[in-house]
Amino acid sequence: QVQLVESGGGLVQAGGSLRLSCAASGSISSIHVMAWYRQAPGNQRELVAAITSGGDTNIVDSVKGRFTISRDNDKNTMYLQMNSLKPEDTAVHYCRLTGVVREYWGQGTQVTVSS
Repeated sequence: QVQLVESGGGLVQAGGSLRLSCAASGSISSIHVMAWYRQAPGNQRELVAAITSGGDTNIVDSVKGRFTISRDNDKNTMYLQMNSLKPEDTAVHYCRLTGVVREYWGQGTQVTVSS
């Protein structure tokens, strides 16, 4: 079993920055992918960025150049540095870990960007 706990969300003005954290604990397979998703009201959950256990990253075009994904393997923690935030970035942001056998989700953290 794996537990994921997100933190770092909040209210920020447009143009501001936030850093989200996702701390993983439990039986984490050595080969896995961690990712950030977000879901705005009335919208489907969408991928924002992903990082493999080997450190390869993928960031969607809508946030490329503004968001950076990283991880600290010693702390089993993934981060999402979000800069130049826009009102359209407002959403609940979720952490996901996909292992060899199954996937896990965190409870989500709200990011609200005011104009």
